Amino acid sequence: MLKRLFDFVVAGLGLLILFPVMLVVALLIRRRLGSPVLFRQVRPGVSGKPFRMVKFRTMRDALDAQDNPLPDDQRMTPFGAFLRASSLDELPELWNVLKGDMSLVGPRPLLMEYLPLYSAEQYRRHEVRPGVTGWAQINGRNALSWEDKFKLDVWYVENRSFWLDLKILFLTVKKVIRKDGISAAGEATMSKFSGNRP
Repeated sequence: MLKRLFDFVVAGLGLLILFPVMLVVALLIRRRLGSPVLFRQVRPGVSGKPFRMVKFRTMRDALDAQDNPLPDDQRMTPFGAFLRASSLDELPELWNVLKGDMSLVGPRPLLMEYLPLYSAEQYRRHEVRPGVTGWAQINGRNALSWEDKFKLDVWYVENRSFWLDLKILFLTVKKVIRKDGISAAGEATMSKFSGNRP
């Protein structure tokens, strides 16, 4: 209950205080990347229940001859890379926190298509609400391997506490300032998870 109350209050205040920043970011995205300004995608929440996550758009529309999106590195622009490096693209997720779909701290919500690929241990990351930031994010972010990332997610599930959340939020600010672990080696963001079940 304390965690949910904290999430609700901080997300509400964050949306109010950061509204001018979000408005400027939205206008810049509209000018440089076009519409839509927001990126919405269904992601798995607690217990794998789907919800619609909202972020600021960071990539341009670019399709191949078969109308499939080009790889991330070909759609990412310097402006989009800046939004990701500064984590400004994550600000709309405060709305998801306010609604209760997400928490400020928890395992990052990944793709729905990954659900059947997890081992039983890895699936434990869905025992809690997904977060805007998390234990894996302050310990390597996208520079981590999928296996290491999931181990850190499960560690958080087993050791979560209000004080650990405060520590993660504090260290997240430091990580954002230093721009650590923004992408995996040789990737614009992170390579896809293909499963590792025996």
